[in-house]
Amino acid sequence: MFLVEQGEEVEAQMKRIEATKGVIGTLVVDPDGVPIRSTLDQSMTLQYAGQLRQLVILARSAVRDIDPQNDLSALRVRSKSNEIIVVTENNYLVIGIQKLPEPDVSMSRETGSPLGIEYPGWLQKEGSDGY
Repeated sequence: MFLVEQGEEVEAQMKRIEATKGVIGTLVVDPDGVPIRSTLDQSMTLQYAGQLRQLVILARSAVRDIDPQNDLSALRVRSKSNEIIVVTENNYLVIGIQKLPEPDVSMSRETGSPLGIEYPGWLQKEGSDGY
């Protein structure tokens, strides 16, 4: 009965994620790296599952190297067009892929930077304004 209740809870959470604006796909990957649920086509499902599983393994290793008592619980990857969020639970991966809105690339009058972003000093190159 417990497994049935968990399955229903996971289904409800997946439907909630899928209903979020901009979500283009969701996946659940088992501990062996096999996709067990996906809203993407087979090719994209296998590509995302394989690549993100490898990335999670590397990120988990980095977190444990820093603090052996800690573990990776979520990973967020953002590109120019998508954001990928991976949540780990009992070695299962729940992956959500969301399309980002088109950015306003106009220059801000106040900061002179795209999107009005003030970059921290350590991120700027010496001798330039960093943009």
